Amino acid sequence: MQTSETAAVTILDFEPEHAAKFRELNEEWITHYFVMEEADHKSLGDPQGYILDKGGYILMAKYNNEIVGTCALINDGNGIYELAKMAVTPKAQGLKIGKLLGEAAIKKARAAGALKVYLVSNRRLETALNLYKRLGFVEVPMPPSIYERADIKMEIEL
Repeated sequence: MQTSETAAVTILDFEPEHAAKFRELNEEWITHYFVMEEADHKSLGDPQGYILDKGGYILMAKYNNEIVGTCALINDGNGIYELAKMAVTPKAQGLKIGKLLGEAAIKKARAAGALKVYLVSNRRLETALNLYKRLGFVEVPMPPSIYERADIKMEIEL
């Protein structure tokens, strides 16, 4: 199902054949800045069981017939979703694909009846944090996280 399109960018719902690209795109940025953690291996190794079967969603960005970006909405229950695993391959950065993915994820969360979407990130990822602010996310106190690298939490009320 196509959810939004700009120029040659199309945002698609996850299909099983996207699993390898979902993992590859995320491993690419995580290993560039950090190290893969246990929670990364769990979610990237089994997106169907870890995200989709629990009422979550994964979106894929296609540019010039190639999957170049992704993000997930993990269902925490009670109308709360986590925006997670957002990645755009370096060769497609600067094309506003992250913005399109973020907007599509917020729209999907709203349609699913979400009350709030949150994310955890790292302050070193300034470009990503600026994107989240432009999407409407605001910083909130950081609780303990399953990710060692996470040092900032942001959320948006829907």
